[in-house]
Amino acid sequence: MSHFPFLKIFFAVALLLLAWVSYGQVQRGAYRTMLKTLLSHSVPETGVQDAARDSTSVVFLDAREPREFEVSHIAGAIPVGYDHFDAGLLPALDKERPVIVYCSVGYRSEKVAEKLLAAGFKNVSNLYGGIFEWVNQGHPVVNGTGATQEVHAYSRSWGVWLRKGKKIYK
Repeated sequence: MSHFPFLKIFFAVALLLLAWVSYGQVQRGAYRTMLKTLLSHSVPETGVQDAARDSTSVVFLDAREPREFEVSHIAGAIPVGYDHFDAGLLPALDKERPVIVYCSVGYRSEKVAEKLLAAGFKNVSNLYGGIFEWVNQGHPVVNGTGATQEVHAYSRSWGVWLRKGKKIYK
């Protein structure tokens, strides 16, 4: 009995597995590269794992627009928007309390975090990678009725960075 067919199948499966793993690495590498160039890194940044670990002691501010927030958000987050953000309209937040601002990938939230720091908030950071990275790393999101898999993907061109969850564009 020849082992040749077995070896061909083994190597084919190994090559497919290697290609699949490499593709995932390229996607994550491309996402990191995109974030590195898109963001100005002008405010402190918090990684998803740190934000999730500290989620009960921080205030999450969602810098996306109302429709995006309605689809889903991090539990307990306060919607503040981006286009018409005004730090003076925030609820009475203690300016010393840790605040993590997020949006889809981190660009809008970085700009909101800059405004919060300028308004005297002391402990503000940007969620690096935004809600997309939050969901990509397996953390839950909610909507008005509870847990959901849906995430507003902003647009089809930005939605490529959301690997998990159900993409919503409306």
